[in-house]
Amino acid sequence: MTRHRYTLTPIRTDADYRAALAQAAHYTEADPDPDSEEGAHFDALVTLIQTWEARHHPVLPPDPIEAIKFRMEQAGLTVKDLVPSIGQPNRVYEVLNRKRGLTLAMIRNLHRNLGIPAESLIGV
Repeated sequence: MTRHRYTLTPIRTDADYRAALAQAAHYTEADPDPDSEEGAHFDALVTLIQTWEARHHPVLPPDPIEAIKFRMEQAGLTVKDLVPSIGQPNRVYEVLNRKRGLTLAMIRNLHRNLGIPAESLIGV
């Protein structure tokens, strides 16, 4: 690997962020040994980038209904599969079409029966 000396600096602007991404791309292509000086610099650079992204582009929790639909798609589930967690099919359709809100019992059942994170279901 060609040795490049980069100085770690705080990421304060979009330009700083783009420059950090360019440096990270170099390291990604070079695939430095994690125990090397370059690997340590890459690790620190990634931490700076992640901190910037968390502050300026936070990932919001999914919408509860979207979380249910995602699990359905992921596991190949149908409305019938949600009956034990939500209630009769008409109630499942009401929930999925946002005509009825989730109750605490439904949230607990969906979490327990389908493994959907409770945080996603309560919209924290």
